[in-house]
Amino acid sequence: MRKAFFLTFCLLFASIMSMAQESKFKTHIYNKVYDVEIVMNLNEESITIPGQEVLGKVFGYLKKKTDARVWAIMSAEISKDGKKAEVEMVNDYGSEDLNAELTYNDDGTYTLRQLSGSTIKIVNNKKWVKLPKELTFEAKK
Repeated sequence: MRKAFFLTFCLLFASIMSMAQESKFKTHIYNKVYDVEIVMNLNEESITIPGQEVLGKVFGYLKKKTDARVWAIMSAEISKDGKKAEVEMVNDYGSEDLNAELTYNDDGTYTLRQLSGSTIKIVNNKKWVKLPKELTFEAKK
């Protein structure tokens, strides 16, 4: 009886940990300084970009809240430890793309680090602004 209880407890714990790990990259995060957000589910292509339904389902997107232009996350691979994800992003015109790493930090924040390719640009006050190569995001509340 004790062994069965212990085995059931271990399976339940493993299941809960797996769900928690999956939800780290199925979320909505935000950077206040640049007013940009990332909506993502890096576990599967299940996100439809509002106003850009023609792209179909993607892993997520990055956009400035006051602008319709987006950077779509076209592919994603989560590391075995579940704390990092390699992503490929492309702008909505298809003219620029990049590879980046998204890390879930111990304090609950996320760090997006652009590794190669184009630099993410957003429009701020009618001017193009390049985002820093490394940017920290918080979970959206």
